[in-house]
Amino acid sequence: MTTQLRVWKVLLVLLVSMTSGAIVLMALRDTPPLAGAFCLSSYCRLTPADAAISSRSQQSFDAWQNIEIYYSGTRVGNIAWLASLKGFRNPKDLNCHFVICNGYGGEDGQIQTTERWQNQAAVNSGQNQDNNRKTIRICIVSDGNTTFPTDCQLRRTETLIEALCRHFRINPQHVRTLGNLIEN
Repeated sequence: MTTQLRVWKVLLVLLVSMTSGAIVLMALRDTPPLAGAFCLSSYCRLTPADAAISSRSQQSFDAWQNIEIYYSGTRVGNIAWLASLKGFRNPKDLNCHFVICNGYGGEDGQIQTTERWQNQAAVNSGQNQDNNRKTIRICIVSDGNTTFPTDCQLRRTETLIEALCRHFRINPQHVRTLGNLIEN
């Protein structure tokens, strides 16, 4: 008899907890609960990395051999904002292929592709021009001193790098972090 009573109590507690959980979820509807450093619902709304690496121009598997990652040197931004900050009239002149937003200027973890990537154009710098032609540059919106990349930015950057390495057969050893590089 006591076993049956115990089973009924467990079932009643289970029913009450499931009902209260359902009420909370219905009250939240499309508003995700604050999930600390990383929220899966916002991550799932972002464009997949494999879609972000597509471009208008034809892509050659041997066109890219290196990946460089650097901070924008700013706390906020997106492609248009960073281009204007660097003194460019046109976002096409931004000297990178991808920008990973931090929630201020674009959604946290949003991968924005630049015109350079869409046209499969090389980056410009005063260093080895032959190496630049084969280097993909990823800009993470962060100053690297007082504001650091968000967890979502880091995960999306990692996902983008994995997709680029897989698609263009880039050796993971050829991925470099340049730190606080502020572009010309």
